[in-house]
Amino acid sequence: MKRRDVLAFAALAAMLQRTGWAQSGFPSKAIRLVVPFPPGGPTDLFARQYGNRLSAVLGQPVVIDNKAGASGAIGAVEVMRSAPDGHTILFGTASTHALYNLISANPQYDSLKDFAPVAIVGGAAAAFVAHPSLPATLREVIALARANPGKLRYASPGTGTFLHLAAERLKKEAGGVDIQHIPFKGSGQSRPALLGGQVELMVDTLGSSLADHKAGKARILALAAARRSALAPEIPTVDEALGTRGFEAVLWNVVAAPAGTPPSVLEALSAATAKVMADAGLREELAKFAIEAQTGSNPAGASAYIRAEMQRWKPVIDAVGVKLE
Repeated sequence: MKRRDVLAFAALAAMLQRTGWAQSGFPSKAIRLVVPFPPGGPTDLFARQYGNRLSAVLGQPVVIDNKAGASGAIGAVEVMRSAPDGHTILFGTASTHALYNLISANPQYDSLKDFAPVAIVGGAAAAFVAHPSLPATLREVIALARANPGKLRYASPGTGTFLHLAAERLKKEAGGVDIQHIPFKGSGQSRPALLGGQVELMVDTLGSSLADHKAGKARILALAAARRSALAPEIPTVDEALGTRGFEAVLWNVVAAPAGTPPSVLEALSAATAKVMADAGLREELAKFAIEAQTGSNPAGASAYIRAEMQRWKPVIDAVGVKLE
């Protein structure tokens, strides 16, 4: 072998060693990124931004495959049953990986045992939204609800959804205030109900409700986040509005592979994901949808985060008594 060929081979081997590909042979073909929700929503938009950049890092196409239904369970099961070689991965959410096993009467998978998390990649905070006819602050709305138990109604995207549980947690933190829950089939139905006055309140995400807030069609009372958003710095956090501590409800996203995926493949996916999430352009794009990117997550950290979120939401679910077939 000529000296220049030896040097070229050594350089290639070093590159493969850095990415983990030398040990795993990964990726050897296109990667299917399953999104367990319909096209066009915030999870889908995030997944497409992530997938485009993951493809560039790994040097293989990343194909988005929307498998919607059953609050994300259909897509999750699809990935769980796929070959554990890293070429089919899930762009999951708090619903698929923290809530599912807590609210399902007959779960089809165990989010802790049947998946190998790669990283928590970001999330969108819940927003508590009011019809403009209501008082201007969350504290005043809570006082109105307390003076008129059961009279105010709030819309959610459905019973057992993350946003429904976020609202129930807020009611509990506010002293058990009685506000009636009106479930809809997605935010596409709950938003018109709020704007049309069929309900007085709604729980949504900042990205979905910000345009109505800025137009004066609705008012975002507070965000369930650790800090205010740069997109709307006038909106307080729940902690600021009510004097609570640590009230956060973030609809986060996780990249996960099937259980049994080789550690070398998980390491390669984790390293590639770290590069993707460090991209300033990606963070800017996500910020437009009020999604905050997370950097520095790894498989061990993602697993610990999911367990902590399950512990956070279990008391809320038990108190509400939600069990879905």
